[in-house]
Amino acid sequence: MLSDECSASPEDGPECDLHRPLVLERVEKDPPKPFKTVLSQRLKKHCSCTPQKAKSKLLGFVPILSWLPRYQCKNWILGDTMSGLIVGILLVPQSIAYSLLASQDPIYGLYTSFFASIIYTILGTSRHISVGIFGVLCLLVGQVVDRELALAGYPPESSSSSSSLNISGELLAGLSNASAGGGCDRSCYAITVGATVTFMAGVYQVLMGLLQVGFVSVYLSNSLLSGFATGASLTIFTSQFKYLLGLKIPRPQGWFTLFKTWFSIFSHLGQTNLCDLITSLVCLAVLIPTKEINDRFKSKLKAPIPFELFVVIIATVASHFGHFNTEYGSGVSGDIPTGFLPPQLPLWSLIPNVALDAFSIAIVGFAITVSLSEMFAKKHGYTVDANQEMYAIGFCNILPSFFRCFTTSAALTKTLVKESTGCQTQVSGLVSALVLLLVLLLIAPLFYSLQKCVLAVIIVVNLRGALCKFLDVPQMWRANRVDAFIWLVTMATSALVNTELGLLVGVLVSAFCVLARTQRAHVEQLGRADDRELYEGLTTYRGLRKPSRVPVFRYSAPIYYANQSLFKKSLYKSVGLDPLREKARRLKASKKKQANVEVKGPQSDGKEVGATVNLMREEASSLVLDCSGVLFLDTAGVSALKEVQKDYAEVGVRVVLAQCNTSVLDSLERGEYFPKNQQNNMFFFTIDDAVHFIQNLPVSNGNHEI
Repeated sequence: MLSDECSASPEDGPECDLHRPLVLERVEKDPPKPFKTVLSQRLKKHCSCTPQKAKSKLLGFVPILSWLPRYQCKNWILGDTMSGLIVGILLVPQSIAYSLLASQDPIYGLYTSFFASIIYTILGTSRHISVGIFGVLCLLVGQVVDRELALAGYPPESSSSSSSLNISGELLAGLSNASAGGGCDRSCYAITVGATVTFMAGVYQVLMGLLQVGFVSVYLSNSLLSGFATGASLTIFTSQFKYLLGLKIPRPQGWFTLFKTWFSIFSHLGQTNLCDLITSLVCLAVLIPTKEINDRFKSKLKAPIPFELFVVIIATVASHFGHFNTEYGSGVSGDIPTGFLPPQLPLWSLIPNVALDAFSIAIVGFAITVSLSEMFAKKHGYTVDANQEMYAIGFCNILPSFFRCFTTSAALTKTLVKESTGCQTQVSGLVSALVLLLVLLLIAPLFYSLQKCVLAVIIVVNLRGALCKFLDVPQMWRANRVDAFIWLVTMATSALVNTELGLLVGVLVSAFCVLARTQRAHVEQLGRADDRELYEGLTTYRGLRKPSRVPVFRYSAPIYYANQSLFKKSLYKSVGLDPLREKARRLKASKKKQANVEVKGPQSDGKEVGATVNLMREEASSLVLDCSGVLFLDTAGVSALKEVQKDYAEVGVRVVLAQCNTSVLDSLERGEYFPKNQQNNMFFFTIDDAVHFIQNLPVSNGNHEI
């Protein structure tokens, strides 16, 4: 398929075998089927229903039906029970605390963690992640809730009495879905907004699962997600600082909330509540070192010590008997009812207002869940289904939204605890749900006197991991400057400008960085190792030699519409011969020669011009372009190669391709790059074949025949 046969003379046999270009015959592909045929086949495949297919779909959509019958109770139950119990204990104070971040009453955080644990156990494919309240999502939900409360005319939280912030089951049950807040107090309307946002986020996630777009998770790099989480953590820390000081200031809206919040805090420092400040300092002094103890001795401890729960219990008792709320004006959690409220539909009139916010929340929740699922699955040697994870997290939002819950996703801290305490399967999630159920039915009212500053301390202490990422920036910069740049831009935008905008900017910067890498690719000249048919960059390795009279060049990037002109410029620069300029120079020289002949007569034969042309032909009479680094070509890329081949041919330089992959070859053939019956002389499977082919061409006047 590739080149002329070698001489058949016996004495040339070994040399012939050594330099004979590799001959391979490509498998002919079947012609494309008509669109109607393809459509009917796919409809038949996806719409047909057999008992086996129905069973497979059911087991795939409800994974618990597949793994629960094979559950090894003797080997796994102890680890699942222990991890579920520990995570459930940790979830109690954290669920109450993160409700504050989402601008909700504490009971709703407990509801959210309870329902999410059960639903993910049924639908999830990861054995180790803990799904529930996640700080970044709580922040995003809280921002939407505060905005809608302001638009609906409710007074800021600081203007409301503590009693008005507490929930009434009768009020909620009587909430009308047709009105914004008729018969509904501020707290009631807040959870209505949160539940509506959660419902929409879940709908988006399920739709993405139906459309099989789980693959989008690969476009959210670790540096992007880490930068986004760190930037959001700065915003969370800032939003909780007012509770540490006992300041009653509203949460600012719009962009640059970080600066607005700190300005408000410094403006109201004189109103600091000493009781809240002292309580915050004491709790920080207890939790920070005890958290370090848990981290340092986690390999020796069978389970982390629940210091958060101890702090919550002691602080609640102290606040109750010390009358911190009535005597010192300290903000407390208030009434936390027991039991469950009847289900309630989302407020449909709110959906146009929150649809865009819900989409960004859905993307963040899905990205965090899938990335953690895949990380722990890889660590423990099993696989997860990204699309099924989309369904699972989607229904963890849709179904609980009817029971006044807000958005959930996987959470790294609780997942690490779950894994380190012996978790084997999703059964541990059911154990955690039982712990939360016990709190919801019996214990919740006991947290009435729990100060909000204690909840803020729990949130701030749990941000340590994300905030410590700043210490890793120098190492990230040394390892990969592009990833470090993406991290810094995403973090800065999320923290300083707007949280949702930070995610969008991070995605765009990542995409531009990928494009920039293809733009920065350049053509390099290759040399050959003396004892091997190995060609590498002359500027990268020592001891390589250039093939005689045949320069070899490599381009290590796709050639497509965005970089096709840069590819040509880089190639012309590396070859040292720009065919367009050479043609212009020759045309100018020809006109000058003609003018000299007309003026001086035929004695002036232009030897100087001819010498220059011959010199150019000797330096680059033929060249080989190694396409092993070209992953794909689009129409513009094929046109660029056509132009290169045509322009060089016009100045007497042959261009041959080597080591093209099959997709590139297909693109070249469809683009009619190869003239009829000339592909054998324009493409070779190895660089060495191309070099030997050119070197063995007949020579005329010191140059290869073109």
